[in-house]
Amino acid sequence: MRFCNYRKWKEGRAQENERAVSLSALTWQRFKKERQAIVSLAYIGLVIIIALLGYLITPDSTPFCNHQQLEIALQKPGFTVQMLELKPEQTVPHVNFLKKMLFGQPAEYKTVPIDTYTVTGDSVTVKLFQQAYNETYAKADLSPRMVKKQRFLLGTDRYGRDVLSQLMIGARVSLSVGFLSIFIALFIGTLVGATAGYYRGKVDDVLTFLINVVWSIPTLLLVIAISFALGKGFWKIFIAIGLTMWVDIARVVRGQFLSLREQDFVESARALGYSNFRIIVKHILPNITGTLIVIAASNFSSAILMEAGLSFLGLGVQPPTPSWGMMMKENYACIVLNNAYLAIIPGVAIMLLVLSFMLIGNALRDAMDVRN
Repeated sequence: MRFCNYRKWKEGRAQENERAVSLSALTWQRFKKERQAIVSLAYIGLVIIIALLGYLITPDSTPFCNHQQLEIALQKPGFTVQMLELKPEQTVPHVNFLKKMLFGQPAEYKTVPIDTYTVTGDSVTVKLFQQAYNETYAKADLSPRMVKKQRFLLGTDRYGRDVLSQLMIGARVSLSVGFLSIFIALFIGTLVGATAGYYRGKVDDVLTFLINVVWSIPTLLLVIAISFALGKGFWKIFIAIGLTMWVDIARVVRGQFLSLREQDFVESARALGYSNFRIIVKHILPNITGTLIVIAASNFSSAILMEAGLSFLGLGVQPPTPSWGMMMKENYACIVLNNAYLAIIPGVAIMLLVLSFMLIGNALRDAMDVRN
């Protein structure tokens, strides 16, 4: 008899565990059916890997990918040239693996673009790139391999910098702005919305008034005002965007808390003498996690667009830090010229990343919809 009771108890526990994980498993199954969302997730994963590896995989591994060579400025995608490697006047310090991945490595040799070269004894005579005259260098002033061939898959900008390297490092700015600004917005929005929705009364009236006031101010104007107050810079743009995107989250969280605080499980928690903080954090917040994930995925794309807009206006990330918005600002005049790709390439990168987050947000919303 005891064995039968134990077996029934064990089967009951197994069924409970199955029901507990069935919601997340069902959500994932629904999400996998959305092919566009899976492709978008793979694309975002690829961008994240590129941003993390950074200077380890960029063709130009110098800090900020700012190796300028005006002789090869505004070259088309696929451009290939021979580079003569000259020893620098001062010893270039070597950095470790982690520092190179995060901040880059100064160029070991100075490079000069050339068309042809001829080795004669202890000297090398070269014809400079697209120049009518030659120059002679001593072998002792050159690197051991003297000449290397370099390809620019996406061409060069007006300063002779590698566009592909700028694009790859620029992904760091967009992703960083998205993650950090959404983290700030989630923290403020959840705190304000949960407090207003749970306590109601005068607390709700005051916080709702604050939400409505911020809501009435155009987002872009508010971001610009905060940017002027905080100043320009890489880190300040995160704060400026995060302090403007919490309103949507606060409104949704407040509505969810107004509904959930009347449920039986909350009343039971109060009857057991649990504190308000424990009820909010351990009993109500876990029930709106899915909603917060969907909102975060949607606002992520808005944060990327906002950073690109601010950088285009000169209020975001400042040179020489590469960003997609800054690349568009520097090259927007090329749209009417033969080098329109310099502005189109970062624009397409922004569009694809924003579209991917929007598709993922829509897929998560449909997958978490209980009516489905």
